[in-house]
Amino acid sequence: MEVRNCKGCGRLFNYLSGPPLCASCAQALDLKFEVVKEYVYDHPRVGIQEVSEELEVPITQIKQWIREERLAFAEDSMIGLECESCGTTIKTGRYCKACKDKLSKGLSNLYPNERQQPPQRSKDPKENARMRFLDN
Repeated sequence: MEVRNCKGCGRLFNYLSGPPLCASCAQALDLKFEVVKEYVYDHPRVGIQEVSEELEVPITQIKQWIREERLAFAEDSMIGLECESCGTTIKTGRYCKACKDKLSKGLSNLYPNERQQPPQRSKDPKENARMRFLDN
């Protein structure tokens, strides 16, 4: 277990994993997320700047929630992020659908096909009748 200073309030806390926030700051951030989510749901064509100003949430935090796919905007919304691979405009996440498919296909090609045929044994009866020796 590690002791760190909270990025929100500066107090010391036992850090386990995730963002470096104490329990009270993490809970406050979760409550703020719920408020932002409701606001975006009620105002589907709102921009990040307006959400940030109206609810006093940093733009970087809103973008982080979008990248984590916790927050998504309507398809006709003005908000758009760039795909980290090709630069296409996306509404949520880090990658567009085409790049996700390409990454997935590339990862699946790394592992050998498990349905390979077992080696064929010789059907010649003389082949099986040979004497075999064990190496020591």
